[in-house]
Amino acid sequence: QMQMFPWFGVLKAAKDEMSLMAKAKYESFRDTKLQLFFELQQSWYELYKVREALIISQKNMEMLYSLEQISLVRFRTASQGNVGVSAPASMQTGSPTPGNQGSPGMQTMGVKTGSTINAAGITSPGTMQGSSGGTGLADLYRIQMEVGELENSIALLKNQQNTIAARFNSYMNRPAQTLVTLPDTIRPDVLNIPLEAISDSMLTNNPMLGMLNYEKKSFEARKLMVTKMGYPMVGLGLNYSLINQNPMSTSEMNGKDMIMPMVTVTLPIYRKKYKAMQTEADLLHTAASQGIQATANSLQTDYYDALQNYQDAQRRIDLYTNQYLLASSSLNILMKSFSTSGTGLTDLLRARQQTLDYGLKQVNAVADFNTAIARLRRLMAFNEIQ
Repeated sequence: QMQMFPWFGVLKAAKDEMSLMAKAKYESFRDTKLQLFFELQQSWYELYKVREALIISQKNMEMLYSLEQISLVRFRTASQGNVGVSAPASMQTGSPTPGNQGSPGMQTMGVKTGSTINAAGITSPGTMQGSSGGTGLADLYRIQMEVGELENSIALLKNQQNTIAARFNSYMNRPAQTLVTLPDTIRPDVLNIPLEAISDSMLTNNPMLGMLNYEKKSFEARKLMVTKMGYPMVGLGLNYSLINQNPMSTSEMNGKDMIMPMVTVTLPIYRKKYKAMQTEADLLHTAASQGIQATANSLQTDYYDALQNYQDAQRRIDLYTNQYLLASSSLNILMKSFSTSGTGLTDLLRARQQTLDYGLKQVNAVADFNTAIARLRRLMAFNEIQ
């Protein structure tokens, strides 16, 4: 039997190459795991934003229902206040009768000149009372229009909630209809690392850079391996022969089995194959080096983008918290004014919309702030699940 042995260092170089490639695969696995965890957090915050938007919208719907009831009561009150006793035809048309031609005061009793009273006793829209009733009816229609728009928004939010919950459950490997429990409120997260240190930590700990560095080293080991594969190979063997005893032979080896060691050397004459493999290893090494630089540049871009989102969300939290308080105070004042006097519906609806918008923006700002922190941690592999 003959066993061929490659040149010294070939097996070690092959072992190093496979070991480094295995480490590169593990870094790729780490990156996939970190990305999955980030997307899970992102979906959770999106689900929270939709849930809070539903709560705020439902509270606004209750307020619109209250305004609708107030407007309806005021419209009915105004209509009932215009009901009176039927006047003579001369008073309905405003033409003076023979008995009151000289009495201007009699012409203005009961109904103003030029007004008419219908069969129900309600003055027409041309009268002062009728104008008030028409305004009340217009206010009622406007509120109902707002209710319809808000109902559509609530239906859309519920559909979005189901979609995001299904995506979240898919990340958790659960049925799509599984109930996702959310807290009553979330607070801005804390980034327990200085912003100046994030960039350095990212370039040190990011698994994509680690994967490319391991691949680069593996290509170096491959080049060394294929280079030494072009050297001679040594073969060692042992040949065992059975020799039968011959009565006619006078040799001292007659009947003795023969053991013969063998050594062979193989010279690789056709070296183009190995040179091509060396060139391939060099090109892959160059590609890995350029990939490291491109990935580092991309990570820097992602870092500044996440940092911008972080700082922008931080400013929006302070802004919209204050704006929401001011809008809520203004809404309460206008609500009381409308309840007592029945005027200012336009300003009231505008304040209601502003309060709704600022409430939603406040929730979105907190969720975006925490999402930006989660993205920064993902870039520097800070919150990796072990």
